[in-house]
Amino acid sequence: MDKTLDAEAPVLAAYRYCEAVTGAQARNFAYGIRLLPTEKRHAMSALYAFSRRVDDIGDGDLTPDLKRARLEATRDVLGRIRAGTIDPDDTDPVAVALAHAARQFPIPLDGLDELIDGVLMDVSGRTYETWDELKVYCRCVAGAIGRLSLGVFGTMPGAQDAERAPEYADTLGLALQLTNILRDIREDAAGGRMYLPTEDLSKFGCSEGFHRTAPPRGSDFAGLVAFEVGRARGLFAAGFRLLPMLDRRSGACVAAMAGIYRRLLDRISRDPEAVLRGRVSLPGHEKAYVAVRGLTGLDARQISRQASRRRV
Repeated sequence: MDKTLDAEAPVLAAYRYCEAVTGAQARNFAYGIRLLPTEKRHAMSALYAFSRRVDDIGDGDLTPDLKRARLEATRDVLGRIRAGTIDPDDTDPVAVALAHAARQFPIPLDGLDELIDGVLMDVSGRTYETWDELKVYCRCVAGAIGRLSLGVFGTMPGAQDAERAPEYADTLGLALQLTNILRDIREDAAGGRMYLPTEDLSKFGCSEGFHRTAPPRGSDFAGLVAFEVGRARGLFAAGFRLLPMLDRRSGACVAAMAGIYRRLLDRISRDPEAVLRGRVSLPGHEKAYVAVRGLTGLDARQISRQASRRRV
């Protein structure tokens, strides 16, 4: 039975608020979690709404000092959630919903501390010399979200290699974040941010940055994109090993969300300069196809066969 149906009215209202935030601000994420049963969908919406709050502080127009203060105040709210001191009639609906979700599922809330740490890296204007350095950031802002989500999904009883599920969830988060970095490269440049490793930019003659609709003069922009796409595809291949460990609807949710981003990556690969001209996205009918593949288990079965071949 869905435990949220027995929740107090203020808790249900808090979940509805979180679902509204998710639907308005994260179409790809909302598309994926609609495949979940109500209880898990509510919990995922609460996680998203809290994460969105953290991201919005980092992306806002406040001074760096005010951003740091707001982020630490948000960390204090997380501490209250962890301590179990959020009442259902608290005035913060996101805290109410997340506190309830954390009582229903073994959500590793420390992952939200990692997210705050990652956004603090953004506030400081940090850049990354190598992929190993960028991975630390990606694990904070995306790998942690994968591990938090796994706390809601759980793994199937008796699933092979289930002890590695957090590792695969983390890796899948890295794949999604690197895809985001490629998709948003022009938007981030306009905001004075650069996430791709400095050594990669230098290797392909792109150290000048991406402030126009054309690549830097004399650069091998297509080579840079192909290099990062190859890295992201390797992360997807490793992270998708999580799918056979999940129940059907959780697996469908992950397959839909990750599948949408993997197809975005394919589009970027076919036309690298598209990311300099505007935001690359998928039409609704293509998202629906990805969801159907997830629901039918096609992706999970394909990944299981590939994993079996590797073990032979």
